[in-house]
Amino acid sequence: MPENNHEMDRVIFGDNQFFGVNHMSEEKARAQAIRFQDIAAVTNVLDTAYQIGIRTFMCTTHERMAQVCDYFRANMEKYPDYQFYPCMPYAHKYANAVTEQGMIGALKQFLPTDGKISALFKGGKAVAQADVQSIAHLLIDAEMKTFEGLSTPVIFVQNVITDLLLGLGVADAFKIFDEYIRERYNAEPGYITMNLPLLLETLNSCGIENPIICSNINKAAFRMCGGQASYEKLIESGRFRPIAMSVFASGAIPASDAINYVCEQKGIESVVFGASSRGHIQETYDLILRHSQGAEMELAAP
Repeated sequence: MPENNHEMDRVIFGDNQFFGVNHMSEEKARAQAIRFQDIAAVTNVLDTAYQIGIRTFMCTTHERMAQVCDYFRANMEKYPDYQFYPCMPYAHKYANAVTEQGMIGALKQFLPTDGKISALFKGGKAVAQADVQSIAHLLIDAEMKTFEGLSTPVIFVQNVITDLLLGLGVADAFKIFDEYIRERYNAEPGYITMNLPLLLETLNSCGIENPIICSNINKAAFRMCGGQASYEKLIESGRFRPIAMSVFASGAIPASDAINYVCEQKGIESVVFGASSRGHIQETYDLILRHSQGAEMELAAP
Protein backbone atom coordinates (compact mmCIF):
# COMPACT_ATOMS: atom_id res chain seq x y z
CA MET A 1 0.00 0.00 0.00
CA PRO A 2 1.54 3.39 -0.99
CA GLU A 3 2.38 5.89 1.73
CA ASN A 4 2.01 9.63 1.31
CA ASN A 5 3.64 10.77 4.59
CA HIS A 6 2.10 14.23 4.63
CA GLU A 7 3.43 16.35 7.48
CA MET A 8 0.44 17.85 9.26
CA ASP A 9 0.44 21.32 10.81
CA ARG A 10 0.36 21.50 14.59
CA VAL A 11 -2.70 23.79 14.52
CA ILE A 12 -5.73 23.11 12.29
CA PHE A 13 -8.84 25.26 11.97
CA GLY A 14 -12.27 23.58 12.07
CA ASP A 15 -15.66 24.57 10.66
CA ASN A 16 -18.33 23.71 13.28
CA GLN A 17 -18.94 27.36 14.11
CA PHE A 18 -19.81 28.17 10.51
CA PHE A 19 -22.67 25.69 10.17
CA GLY A 20 -24.50 26.00 13.48
CA VAL A 21 -22.84 23.16 15.39
CA ASN A 22 -22.32 23.56 19.12
CA HIS A 23 -22.41 20.48 21.34
CA MET A 24 -23.38 22.37 24.50
CA SER A 25 -25.65 25.23 23.40
CA GLU A 26 -28.39 25.16 20.77
CA GLU A 27 -28.91 28.90 21.26
CA LYS A 28 -25.26 29.64 20.46
CA ALA A 29 -25.44 27.30 17.46
CA ARG A 30 -28.45 29.17 16.07
CA ALA A 31 -26.73 32.53 16.56
CA GLN A 32 -23.65 31.28 14.72
CA ALA A 33 -25.75 29.90 11.85
CA ILE A 34 -27.42 33.31 11.44
CA ARG A 35 -24.10 35.17 11.59
CA PHE A 36 -22.51 33.00 8.90
CA GLN A 37 -25.39 32.96 6.41
CA ASP A 38 -23.29 35.32 4.27
CA ILE A 39 -20.31 33.42 2.91
CA ALA A 40 -18.17 36.57 3.21
CA ALA A 41 -18.47 36.26 6.99
CA VAL A 42 -16.96 32.76 6.72
CA THR A 43 -14.09 33.78 4.45
CA ASN A 44 -13.32 36.79 6.66
CA VAL A 45 -12.80 34.48 9.66
CA LEU A 46 -10.66 32.12 7.58
CA ASP A 47 -8.60 35.08 6.41
CA THR A 48 -8.14 36.17 10.02
CA ALA A 49 -6.95 32.68 10.96
CA TYR A 50 -4.55 32.74 8.01
CA GLN A 51 -3.11 36.09 9.11
CA ILE A 52 -2.54 34.63 12.59
CA GLY A 53 -0.63 31.70 11.08
CA ILE A 54 -3.11 28.86 10.48
CA ARG A 55 -2.70 27.26 7.07
CA THR A 56 -5.01 24.21 7.26
CA PHE A 57 -8.81 24.19 7.22
CA MET A 58 -10.56 20.94 8.20
CA CYS A 59 -14.11 21.11 6.86
CA THR A 60 -17.16 19.05 6.06
CA THR A 61 -18.45 18.75 2.51
CA HIS A 62 -21.42 20.96 3.40
CA GLU A 63 -23.21 22.42 0.37
CA ARG A 64 -22.03 25.95 1.24
CA MET A 65 -18.40 24.84 1.22
CA ALA A 66 -18.51 25.18 -2.58
CA GLN A 67 -18.64 28.97 -2.16
CA VAL A 68 -15.68 28.91 0.22
CA CYS A 69 -13.69 26.85 -2.28
CA ASP A 70 -14.65 29.24 -5.08
CA TYR A 71 -13.24 32.09 -2.98
CA PHE A 72 -9.90 30.34 -2.40
CA ARG A 73 -9.59 29.29 -6.05
CA ALA A 74 -10.15 32.91 -7.07
CA ASN A 75 -7.54 34.16 -4.57
CA MET A 76 -4.81 31.52 -4.75
CA GLU A 77 -2.06 34.12 -4.98
CA LYS A 78 -3.17 35.47 -1.59
CA TYR A 79 -3.14 32.00 0.03
CA PRO A 80 -0.36 30.10 -1.79
CA ASP A 81 0.21 27.57 1.00
CA TYR A 82 -3.40 27.01 2.05
CA GLN A 83 -4.70 23.46 2.34
CA PHE A 84 -8.05 21.82 2.98
CA TYR A 85 -8.79 18.62 4.88
CA PRO A 86 -12.21 17.58 3.50
CA CYS A 87 -14.39 15.44 5.79
CA MET A 88 -17.00 13.36 4.01
CA PRO A 89 -19.82 12.80 3.66
CA TYR A 90 -21.92 15.63 5.05
CA ALA A 91 -24.40 13.10 6.37
CA HIS A 92 -27.47 15.33 6.69
CA LYS A 93 -27.83 15.88 2.95
CA TYR A 94 -27.78 12.12 2.33
CA ALA A 95 -30.19 11.42 5.18
CA ASN A 96 -32.63 14.00 3.82
CA ALA A 97 -32.35 12.60 0.29
CA VAL A 98 -32.95 9.02 1.49
CA THR A 99 -36.03 10.15 3.42
CA GLU A 100 -37.45 11.93 0.38
CA GLN A 101 -36.38 9.58 -2.43
CA GLY A 102 -35.35 6.23 -0.94
CA MET A 103 -31.86 4.72 -1.05
CA ILE A 104 -31.59 4.21 -4.81
CA GLY A 105 -33.14 7.58 -5.58
CA ALA A 106 -30.69 9.28 -3.25
CA LEU A 107 -27.71 7.58 -4.90
CA LYS A 108 -28.95 8.67 -8.33
CA GLN A 109 -29.21 12.25 -7.07
CA PHE A 110 -25.60 12.44 -5.92
CA LEU A 111 -23.90 10.35 -8.59
CA PRO A 112 -23.06 11.76 -12.06
CA THR A 113 -25.73 11.09 -14.68
CA ASP A 114 -23.69 9.41 -17.40
CA GLY A 115 -24.16 6.14 -19.31
CA LYS A 116 -22.05 4.17 -16.87
CA ILE A 117 -24.32 5.09 -13.96
CA SER A 118 -27.47 4.45 -15.95
CA ALA A 119 -26.22 0.94 -16.73
CA LEU A 120 -25.35 0.37 -13.10
CA PHE A 121 -28.88 1.12 -11.95
CA LYS A 122 -30.73 -0.47 -14.87
CA GLY A 123 -30.83 -3.75 -12.98
CA GLY A 124 -32.23 -2.08 -9.87
CA LYS A 125 -31.23 -2.56 -6.28
CA ALA A 126 -29.58 -5.97 -6.78
CA VAL A 127 -27.07 -4.59 -9.29
CA ALA A 128 -26.31 -1.60 -7.09
CA GLN A 129 -25.61 -3.86 -4.12
CA ALA A 130 -23.26 -5.99 -6.22
CA ASP A 131 -21.01 -3.05 -7.08
CA VAL A 132 -20.53 -1.31 -3.75
CA GLN A 133 -16.89 -0.43 -4.49
CA SER A 134 -17.74 1.40 -7.73
CA ILE A 135 -20.52 3.32 -6.02
CA ALA A 136 -18.20 4.25 -3.15
CA HIS A 137 -15.59 5.56 -5.61
CA LEU A 138 -18.19 7.63 -7.45
CA LEU A 139 -19.58 9.09 -4.23
CA ILE A 140 -16.07 10.06 -3.12
CA ASP A 141 -15.47 11.74 -6.48
CA ALA A 142 -18.78 13.60 -6.18
CA GLU A 143 -17.82 14.89 -2.72
CA MET A 144 -14.32 15.89 -3.84
CA LYS A 145 -15.47 17.82 -6.91
CA THR A 146 -16.01 20.86 -4.67
CA PHE A 147 -12.27 20.94 -3.87
CA GLU A 148 -11.00 20.60 -7.43
CA GLY A 149 -7.78 22.56 -7.96
CA LEU A 150 -7.14 23.05 -4.24
CA SER A 151 -4.60 21.30 -2.02
CA THR A 152 -6.24 18.38 -0.15
CA PRO A 153 -3.39 16.29 1.32
CA VAL A 154 -5.60 14.50 3.88
CA ILE A 155 -9.19 13.39 3.24
CA PHE A 156 -11.37 12.15 6.11
CA VAL A 157 -14.38 9.92 6.66
CA GLN A 158 -16.80 11.72 8.99
CA ASN A 159 -17.43 10.15 12.39
CA VAL A 160 -21.12 9.50 11.61
CA ILE A 161 -20.07 7.08 8.87
CA THR A 162 -16.89 5.79 10.56
CA ASP A 163 -18.78 4.79 13.68
CA LEU A 164 -21.72 3.39 11.71
CA LEU A 165 -19.34 1.14 9.78
CA LEU A 166 -17.69 0.11 13.05
CA GLY A 167 -21.08 -0.79 14.52
CA LEU A 168 -21.97 -2.83 11.44
CA GLY A 169 -18.58 -4.55 11.43
CA VAL A 170 -17.90 -3.56 7.79
CA ALA A 171 -14.10 -3.31 7.89
CA ASP A 172 -13.75 -3.77 4.11
CA ALA A 173 -15.31 -0.34 3.58
CA PHE A 174 -12.31 1.29 5.29
CA LYS A 175 -9.97 -0.57 2.95
CA ILE A 176 -11.90 0.65 -0.09
CA PHE A 177 -11.67 4.24 1.14
CA ASP A 178 -8.00 3.96 2.10
CA GLU A 179 -6.85 2.57 -1.24
CA TYR A 180 -8.93 4.94 -3.37
CA ILE A 181 -7.88 8.12 -1.54
CA ARG A 182 -4.22 7.20 -1.90
CA GLU A 183 -4.40 6.14 -5.55
CA ARG A 184 -6.94 8.60 -6.98
CA TYR A 185 -6.08 11.72 -4.97
CA ASN A 186 -2.48 11.08 -3.92
CA ALA A 187 -3.62 11.97 -0.41
CA GLU A 188 -3.61 10.31 2.97
CA PRO A 189 -6.89 8.92 4.26
CA GLY A 190 -8.03 10.04 7.69
CA TYR A 191 -10.76 8.82 10.00
CA ILE A 192 -12.88 10.75 12.51
CA THR A 193 -14.38 8.71 15.35
CA MET A 194 -15.92 8.76 18.81
CA ASN A 195 -14.43 5.32 19.53
CA LEU A 196 -10.68 5.46 19.02
CA PRO A 197 -9.80 2.05 20.54
CA LEU A 198 -12.26 0.10 18.39
CA LEU A 199 -11.42 2.02 15.22
CA LEU A 200 -7.66 1.50 15.54
CA GLU A 201 -8.16 -2.21 16.16
CA THR A 202 -10.48 -2.48 13.14
CA LEU A 203 -8.16 -0.56 10.80
CA ASN A 204 -5.18 -2.68 11.84
CA SER A 205 -7.22 -5.84 11.26
CA CYS A 206 -7.69 -4.95 7.58
CA GLY A 207 -4.06 -3.99 7.01
CA ILE A 208 -4.23 -0.23 7.57
CA GLU A 209 -1.19 0.69 9.66
CA ASN A 210 -0.30 4.01 11.30
CA PRO A 211 -3.53 5.74 10.21
CA ILE A 212 -4.43 9.38 10.78
CA ILE A 213 -7.26 9.41 13.32
CA CYS A 214 -9.10 12.45 14.61
CA SER A 215 -10.97 11.91 17.87
CA ASN A 216 -12.12 13.71 20.99
CA ILE A 217 -9.17 14.09 23.34
CA ASN A 218 -9.77 16.26 26.38
CA LYS A 219 -9.25 16.50 30.11
CA ALA A 220 -12.96 15.92 30.85
CA ALA A 221 -13.15 12.62 28.87
CA PHE A 222 -16.00 14.23 26.88
CA ARG A 223 -17.20 11.80 24.18
CA MET A 224 -14.14 9.57 24.56
CA CYS A 225 -15.77 6.18 24.12
CA GLY A 226 -13.52 3.50 25.58
CA GLY A 227 -12.26 5.70 28.39
CA GLN A 228 -9.60 8.35 28.86
CA ALA A 229 -6.94 5.92 30.09
CA SER A 230 -7.22 3.76 26.98
CA TYR A 231 -6.87 6.84 24.75
CA GLU A 232 -3.76 7.99 26.59
CA LYS A 233 -2.21 4.53 26.32
CA LEU A 234 -2.89 4.32 22.57
CA ILE A 235 -1.51 7.82 21.95
CA GLU A 236 1.66 6.87 23.82
CA SER A 237 1.99 3.64 21.79
CA GLY A 238 2.72 5.52 18.55
CA ARG A 239 0.52 3.16 16.53
CA PHE A 240 -1.39 5.95 14.80
CA ARG A 241 -1.18 9.66 13.99
CA PRO A 242 -3.57 11.47 16.35
CA ILE A 243 -5.44 14.70 15.76
CA ALA A 244 -7.17 16.01 18.88
CA MET A 245 -10.62 17.58 18.54
CA SER A 246 -13.14 18.84 21.15
CA VAL A 247 -10.16 19.70 23.33
CA PHE A 248 -12.24 22.24 25.29
CA ALA A 249 -15.12 19.75 25.76
CA SER A 250 -17.43 22.42 24.28
CA GLY A 251 -16.38 24.99 26.87
CA ALA A 252 -16.36 22.74 29.93
CA ILE A 253 -12.59 23.15 30.48
CA PRO A 254 -10.68 26.45 30.88
CA ALA A 255 -8.61 27.13 27.77
CA SER A 256 -5.15 26.92 29.33
CA ASP A 257 -5.95 23.70 31.23
CA ALA A 258 -7.47 22.14 28.13
CA ILE A 259 -4.50 22.89 25.88
CA ASN A 260 -1.98 21.91 28.55
CA TYR A 261 -3.60 18.47 28.91
CA VAL A 262 -3.60 17.81 25.16
CA CYS A 263 -0.01 18.97 24.69
CA GLU A 264 1.12 16.71 27.55
CA GLN A 265 0.08 13.74 25.39
CA LYS A 266 3.36 13.55 23.51
CA GLY A 267 2.16 11.56 20.50
CA ILE A 268 -0.52 14.01 19.34
CA GLU A 269 0.49 15.55 16.02
CA SER A 270 -2.22 18.18 15.55
CA VAL A 271 -4.97 20.02 17.37
CA VAL A 272 -8.12 21.14 15.55
CA PHE A 273 -10.39 23.84 16.95
CA GLY A 274 -13.07 26.21 15.79
CA ALA A 275 -13.56 29.84 16.76
CA SER A 276 -15.16 32.90 15.22
CA SER A 277 -13.41 35.93 16.73
CA ARG A 278 -9.85 37.14 16.21
CA GLY A 279 -9.29 37.16 19.96
CA HIS A 280 -10.29 33.54 20.47
CA ILE A 281 -8.38 32.34 17.42
CA GLN A 282 -5.23 34.18 18.49
CA GLU A 283 -5.51 33.01 22.10
CA THR A 284 -5.98 29.35 21.16
CA TYR A 285 -3.24 29.42 18.55
CA ASP A 286 -0.79 30.99 21.02
CA LEU A 287 -1.74 28.51 23.78
CA ILE A 288 -1.19 25.50 21.52
CA LEU A 289 2.21 26.71 20.36
CA ARG A 290 3.32 27.73 23.84
CA HIS A 291 2.27 24.51 25.55
CA SER A 292 3.68 22.47 22.65
CA GLN A 293 7.06 24.13 23.02
CA GLY A 294 6.95 23.57 26.77
CA ALA A 295 6.20 19.88 26.27
CA GLU A 296 9.07 19.54 23.79
CA MET A 297 11.51 21.17 26.19
CA GLU A 298 10.35 18.89 29.00
CA LEU A 299 10.78 15.83 26.76
CA ALA A 300 14.30 16.90 25.75
CA ALA A 301 15.42 17.56 29.33
CA PRO A 302 17.93 15.00 30.73
